[in-house]
Amino acid sequence: EVQLVESGGGSVQAGGSLTLSCTVSGFTLDDGHMAWYRQAPGTECELVSSIGPGGLINYSASADGRFTISHDNAMNTVYLQMTNLTPEDTALYYCAADYRYINRESRACGSSRYRKYAYYYWGRGTQVTVSS
Repeated sequence: EVQLVESGGGSVQAGGSLTLSCTVSGFTLDDGHMAWYRQAPGTECELVSSIGPGGLINYSASADGRFTISHDNAMNTVYLQMTNLTPEDTALYYCAADYRYINRESRACGSSRYRKYAYYYWGRGTQVTVSS
């Protein structure tokens, strides 16, 4: 059974930093991609960053230059280091794993939507709140 457990969320002031952790069991980076998503109330589920088996990393435009994704093979944990946080970063942050062909409605952050390709496994999320 694959399980993803996020931690490290909290409340910080604008300009501050947080590091999120996602401890993974039953799945490794060698098996496929892992990613961090986020969703603020009333907004769409947004991909923040992803990391693939070959170390290929992608960032959203809003995360690029401020956030860093990394993976600890020994701990099988994915991290998201976030710096220079702004109130616009306030959201529930989710860890996801195993990007695959799905072609049906499937989980996207706290809800679901139809996608042809999507992450199959999701954590429950950790809240990040940034105050001005």
